[in-house]
Amino acid sequence: MALTLTALSDLADAGFDTVIDVRSPAEYAEDHLPGAISLPVLSNEERARVGTIYKQDSPFRARKIGAALVARNAAAHLEGPLAGMAGGWRPLVYCWRGGQRSGAFATILEQVGWRAQTVAGGYRAYRRLVTGLLYDGTLGHRLAVLDGNTGTAKTEILALLDTRGVQVIDLEALAGHRGSVFGHRPGGQPSQKAFESSLAAALVRADPARPLVVEAESSRIGALTLPPALWSAMGRAPRIALRAAPGDRAAYLVRAYADMLEDTAQLAATLNSLRPLQGHALVEAWQALARAGDWHGLARELTERHYDPRYLKSRARGAAPAATLDIALDARGLDTAAGAIEAALTRLFSGS
Repeated sequence: MALTLTALSDLADAGFDTVIDVRSPAEYAEDHLPGAISLPVLSNEERARVGTIYKQDSPFRARKIGAALVARNAAAHLEGPLAGMAGGWRPLVYCWRGGQRSGAFATILEQVGWRAQTVAGGYRAYRRLVTGLLYDGTLGHRLAVLDGNTGTAKTEILALLDTRGVQVIDLEALAGHRGSVFGHRPGGQPSQKAFESSLAAALVRADPARPLVVEAESSRIGALTLPPALWSAMGRAPRIALRAAPGDRAAYLVRAYADMLEDTAQLAATLNSLRPLQGHALVEAWQALARAGDWHGLARELTERHYDPRYLKSRARGAAPAATLDIALDARGLDTAAGAIEAALTRLFSGS
């Protein structure tokens, strides 16, 4: 019998040992159910070939060829990654929508003796639940936004809050980007759908009765867009603003972006991308600081002349912060800031 997903929490509550995505590697790479492993019963090329035969030649011939390919690939999985599974193993199998690929593979697993089930409606049924949460609904979480100009260590403080037991979602970690023009990270960003799957899973894990802290972001993190339900909730949420001395912020950025400073070619290209916003003369001055290795001077210039004015303009459209904290950016100061934020959350949400 197929599992019908009525809520995203159903996946965790059902208690399957392994979730198996039998779609092609390209489909899996774009997005998949949380924690699913990829055991494709058709490769990218095989799926394209069978689809072409189905549309241009004969559905019957396509199914016959597809069945042979599925059986061959299923045998490789049984002899490979599934060879060590014990008799009590309980897998959940899904494909795109129709259930032909997942149904065929689940039948083979059942014949072995495993308690395999499929997902009714496949990936598309799961995706509807994700879009329902992030696009069609209103989040019921007690959201708080951690705000502050560039270089106030918001991401590091989020991690410290997490160690204290405060609920947080690190949006930049999920997006694979540091949320600025210099925010590129090795490995690049996930797809929009994969980002939304990670975000939805994090929201489902969070207890809506307790505060949940996210970092202030624009509506886009790199190439990815924050879904409307979250973006609206962030706009309504109380803000906790962090302030630090400009020189301290510059020094912190030099430490935090050490990887960017080591890639001088990438740094020069990123600075050049700011010419339409800042003009040639100013960017040339920044390039000169970079060539001289004056990282502190470059960081301070960028914060005070590029980032700070944009933060000021953005905040002018919103409500005043619910709390403002002056912080130091050494290890002790950051820990103190995390404790002060935890106390501020208690005040903000007590009785709500």
